[in-house]
Amino acid sequence: MRRRWVLLWFVVVLALVAIELGFLTGVLRFNLLTNFYFVILAIAVIGILSIIGAVFVGIFLIYRIYYRQEFTPFEKEMLAMREDVKTLTAKVEDLAERLAGNPGKKL
Repeated sequence: MRRRWVLLWFVVVLALVAIELGFLTGVLRFNLLTNFYFVILAIAVIGILSIIGAVFVGIFLIYRIYYRQEFTPFEKEMLAMREDVKTLTAKVEDLAERLAGNPGKKL
């Protein structure tokens, strides 16, 4: 089965290379004004495929978020750093309150 996919990919790439070589050598001619409907159709197909791709990416992300049921190591580290920042902020605010009345006071 994998061999068929490789063969299909190879055929598609060869077709695209042949079309590009046809444009470069002048065998195939492309004029925007005479092929206006072709350009509109190509833009519509690209738009539809991009929407389908965005839906699949969204489905993948939702699956990863909802069905994992635990944080990744990166997210755990970010939560730990958040707690560290809260602790340091509380210490700085406490220190600022103690020094507010007398800035020259040594602790």
